Amino acid sequence: MRRVTEYAAEVTVSDGQRFASLGGVVVRNRRLALLWLRRQALRLANGHGLPLAPEPVRLPTADVRPVHFHGSGAPEELRRWATRGPHQDHAIRALEAGFPALFTVLDPAVGLSLTLAGWRGRPADR
Repeated sequence: MRRVTEYAAEVTVSDGQRFASLGGVVVRNRRLALLWLRRQALRLANGHGLPLAPEPVRLPTADVRPVHFHGSGAPEELRRWATRGPHQDHAIRALEAGFPALFTVLDPAVGLSLTLAGWRGRPADR
């Protein structure tokens, strides 16, 4: 009998005192978790807090709420993480080994940190 392993992914934001989830998913494998995180990173970077046009392909998972960044540093870091092979290779290897995949960007103008996280299990397992 084959054991089914789920993976959870979530995007969170913090100002150092308060913490909030912008959205998350539970998917059937680590590749889908990483794909969802990459999609969210690009949506956040490209949207930069602005409303986005509807996408031609509708995924069965929800996208995170947009964030308004006060500088271009955080969006550029999100875009770099989502599109560079070494960053993605590191994230998938961490998930394969059973470790969480985490990436945090900072918007120093307002003290905001945004974290992309993926891990084996359900959200309560975090």
